Amino acid sequence: MKTQTADQIGVCSWSLQATGPQDLAEKVRTLGLKKVQLGLTPHRDDPGTWEGVQEILGESGISIVSGMFSTIGEDYTTPETIRKTGGIVPDEHWEGNQRIGQAAATLAQQMGLKLVSTHAGFLPHEQSDPDFDKLSERVVTLAQMYSEIGASLLLESGQESADTLLVFLDEMVRRGASNVTVNFDPANMILYDMDEPIEALRKLVSHVQQVHVKDAKRTTVKGQWGEEVVVGTGQVDWVAFVRILAETDYEGDYIFEREAGDDRVGEIATGIAALKAAMEEVASSR
Repeated sequence: MKTQTADQIGVCSWSLQATGPQDLAEKVRTLGLKKVQLGLTPHRDDPGTWEGVQEILGESGISIVSGMFSTIGEDYTTPETIRKTGGIVPDEHWEGNQRIGQAAATLAQQMGLKLVSTHAGFLPHEQSDPDFDKLSERVVTLAQMYSEIGASLLLESGQESADTLLVFLDEMVRRGASNVTVNFDPANMILYDMDEPIEALRKLVSHVQQVHVKDAKRTTVKGQWGEEVVVGTGQVDWVAFVRILAETDYEGDYIFEREAGDDRVGEIATGIAALKAAMEEVASSR
């Protein structure tokens, strides 16, 4: 059992609504963190990579530990709109999304990043679904770009159940794309009303190379979004979450992602305290 520590905690660049690399560095310093997952392309209101960001963060002792790229035309208005527009599902954007994936791989190589995450979109639940083969081919195409730079392509969890994702990961191995792994986001399981996050993590943990620290409350109305909340105030059991990772000797990072709220630094700081308390509780119970 590997003790999980505060040194593993980082933050997503796009969560901090920074105006540039200096502002990003200042906000990360304010949080007392040394690790960042960097948006390599525009995402929500984030502009993506800035010129000189790696050097400027480095001057503050902050390292970029992973990247992320978004896809074209994602509409998060409702779960149904993102089902239609998310990830690499839309045929009309596939060529453009390949270019985005390649550009992100080039940036990742320049920065020496070995982990890059993305949303593949809603994966078909059945292998008999005609879209299963199409989506598999597309992810393999992207995975090859990252294999060529010695990196993993991390699929973010949440838009499908753990069982569906496991079937897809097995298919990736069968097709020779063994560098496709998981960025596990427990809140997405709740926000999309797809699965129970602790049981899902237990099933997927051997494939997990990075986790997002995000919390949520499940919707009471089918087809509507759940509510993203400050870490420690939602339905994710953080002690159980940390314990599963500790018991499997997880050495990856815990990257805070906050995509709601008006006080991102303050709310993430509150969440960091909650996660540290969970880590300490797990460590003391050994």
